[in-house]
Amino acid sequence: MIMKINKSTKWVMSVVLLTINFSLFISSCADLSYTEESTRDEEWTFNYFNEGIKGLVSGVYAQVYNNEFESNSAYFLAGATDEAQYALETGDVNSYVNGGWSPANPFSNTWTKSYTAIADANMFLEKLDQTDLSDWKYNSEYNNWMAQLELFPYEVRFLRAYFYFELFKTYGNVPLVTTTLTNAQANSLKRDSSDVIVKFIVDECDAIAPYLPVSYGTEVGSEVGRATRVAAAALKARTLLYDASPLHNPNNDKSKWVKAAEACKYILDNAAAWGLKLSAYGSLWGHDAFFNPELIFGIGRGESNSFEMANYPVGVENGSSGNCPTQSLVDQYEYQDNGQTFAERHPGSIDLTAEDPYEGLDPRFALTVVKNGDEWPSNGAQKKIMETFNGGFNAAPKYGATPTSYYLRKFVDGSCVTTADNQTTRRHTWIVFRLAEFYLNYAEAVFNATGSANDATYGMTANEAINVLRNRADIQMPEFTEDGADWVKRYERERLVELAFENHRFWDVRRWMKGDQYFKTIQVANISSNLQLTRSTVSRTWDKKMNLYPIPQTELQRNPNLTQNPGW
Repeated sequence: MIMKINKSTKWVMSVVLLTINFSLFISSCADLSYTEESTRDEEWTFNYFNEGIKGLVSGVYAQVYNNEFESNSAYFLAGATDEAQYALETGDVNSYVNGGWSPANPFSNTWTKSYTAIADANMFLEKLDQTDLSDWKYNSEYNNWMAQLELFPYEVRFLRAYFYFELFKTYGNVPLVTTTLTNAQANSLKRDSSDVIVKFIVDECDAIAPYLPVSYGTEVGSEVGRATRVAAAALKARTLLYDASPLHNPNNDKSKWVKAAEACKYILDNAAAWGLKLSAYGSLWGHDAFFNPELIFGIGRGESNSFEMANYPVGVENGSSGNCPTQSLVDQYEYQDNGQTFAERHPGSIDLTAEDPYEGLDPRFALTVVKNGDEWPSNGAQKKIMETFNGGFNAAPKYGATPTSYYLRKFVDGSCVTTADNQTTRRHTWIVFRLAEFYLNYAEAVFNATGSANDATYGMTANEAINVLRNRADIQMPEFTEDGADWVKRYERERLVELAFENHRFWDVRRWMKGDQYFKTIQVANISSNLQLTRSTVSRTWDKKMNLYPIPQTELQRNPNLTQNPGW
């Protein structure tokens, strides 16, 4: 359901939380069968509000989180990057890195869910003039329905643009469809260029933004879970950053970087007026994360402990290890005293009985990673001292134990009890857009637009933008001063650390076209029974064709006008 604001609560109104009831999603999404055709029954849809019109709009919203961030799926993507190794071989995400990925096994959910949502959006926008709620005009909610109905077209256009971004970043060139289609028409479409798709997204965001509220606090029903002006600005800025990146900008057209920089700066300049501000890093997830003033757009889940069961360590009752941070990730954290990385200070083996190599690391490390010797989970019923050394209580040779010597803390709510009896559950919020991302996006765009990390053409240099994040009261890391190639290296490290496990790394490395550098091999830690830490290398399948997803083979069979992405 779309959440209703309690007026006695100090609610951060810029937050968008998609908490649509799953049963509503099931009943309201179109049955596309992998086509771009809508098959929704129009006769009743536009004559009823909650079950018809609003149900259709909710069904489009629901596709935003359809199968995203599931605890053991290919859509929690950290295990396909240098951030994590998924502990269990049965994890779908392993197919990305073990050679099991192909057009016949394409993880085609993005294609399906996006065109499902787009088809319903097109039908809604095209048929909206058929709306007739006159039979309900004496209903006490009639005026409220009419007020919401005024905003629905702009919300739906935002969602349609959002799904085109998902398709663009995933496949590159895709068919642009803005009208309802017959099955025959849907199966004769050709792919439009990414330039066409990007222009459509940007134009839509510009067109709808003035009509969308900054928040829904003063709107009828005071509902959150709906698109805002802030979310439209964020979608535009991220789209332009991706479009300027090497994968989509092989000739390094500087004007694309300029557009991205300007779009990101617009968000930073207006953040305070919109009610946005940077928060403490550790408050970005947890039961009350939807109150966070940094969130722009988030995916809200009801109370559950399934993510905790999937990611609690082996040895914790009902823990399955899940997404285990790699040594490759740990090596990128810097020390607070001089900015040296973990790998630079400790390039070889480490005697953990003689020193604590983690002392003094960037505070984001302890908020993201569970290491040997930590107390975890935090709930009193299950709290233990973690033993990730060989033979330890949470380590090999136990089946499913961490293959990296680390466990995941970020997004895992340690207060959840997962014992057979007396289990507890908590709400979860998955981040889609948050303010910190746009400081990083701005820095990257400005550096590439101007050629310098210290150029103030846009009012704030790239280094100044990053230092805003590093100077947060709870972080306090040495400032950026670099430029040139050294800046790029450190920026990519900072982006990894700040946005770890938020499903950015998978896409960032692809748009930078640096898979050979980051994804071909990863480092994991091995801790012997006498606490000697050594690194080992894990090889993974990587090919430059993987910068884009394969078009599902079923789609190619259905539509001969589609062409496969290069290499697939």
